[in-house]
Amino acid sequence: MPNAPPAKYTSPALRHRRLIVLVIAGLLLVVGALAYRHYWHARPIGSGPAGPSVSREAFGEIWSERPVLLLGIGDSVTAGYGASTTHGYFDRLAANPADELPDMQRVCLSRVLPNLTVRNIALSGSTSIECLEILVPKLETQDEVTFGIVVMTTGGNDIIHNYGRTPPREGAMYGATLLEARPWIDNFVERLSAIVDQIEAKFPGGCRIFIANIYDPTDDVGDAFNAGLPRWPEGLSLIHAYNDVIADLATLRPNVEMVDMHGAFLGHGIHCLQFWNPHYHADDPHYWYWDNLEDPNDRGYDALRRLFLNEMLRVLPGAMRD
Repeated sequence: MPNAPPAKYTSPALRHRRLIVLVIAGLLLVVGALAYRHYWHARPIGSGPAGPSVSREAFGEIWSERPVLLLGIGDSVTAGYGASTTHGYFDRLAANPADELPDMQRVCLSRVLPNLTVRNIALSGSTSIECLEILVPKLETQDEVTFGIVVMTTGGNDIIHNYGRTPPREGAMYGATLLEARPWIDNFVERLSAIVDQIEAKFPGGCRIFIANIYDPTDDVGDAFNAGLPRWPEGLSLIHAYNDVIADLATLRPNVEMVDMHGAFLGHGIHCLQFWNPHYHADDPHYWYWDNLEDPNDRGYDALRRLFLNEMLRVLPGAMRD
């Protein structure tokens, strides 16, 4: 009678199948880990131009011979925090950097406004409260022949400051509910209007104020915790509320134009590689923010100056002839 196999005996075929299953499972785990790292944590910057194109032909002739002051005011985005030297959006509005991209060479305000002077009083880290109380008073009243081109970013620090480390308050609202923040949003309405009133009063010869709205590095997902910040369920609601204030101001005030930084930067935040995100940009799936998440990187600043220039191109040549 043949001997029976030991109780723990496993046939070679079964061992082979188990090995295959283990190898496949291991490969799936590795692929899954790599995919997670790629789609949730990789933030490639890319190279080359970013943002919309700008008409070079429109910068081939003088817009005005008037004395013009290009004024920057607001927070770190206008101050150019995180940008390489001369690569902030404000600097690039005034003059092309030495290593300018081919499509933007000779596309800047100094080419079309020969009597342009430049001043940037923006302060990194400033809120809209500090913009009104500290920055606006720094601007002297201009003479009646000078036209003002004012570019501004403000309000973003009102929302992001405290980063969830302290209870939310006005000017440092991170973690607040929309209900809790409603009085602060109402104050922002009044404060922004006062900023515009006081700037306009400083330019008796006329001005145009270009204010960018507030971008969202989470690409409209609202998961700032994936960027290392505390969870904030109603964070997007506050960004949208502040942006509604800015949009309403631009609608109501004839000298104010909104630059849609929020819309342009969607898809270039922490989910820039996620092709299933509705804001995914297959033509440029890259990250436009600097290391601190709050400010643009060089490509983001490139995109932002293009947004400002296109809005200026739409309104300034006619406004400066009035």
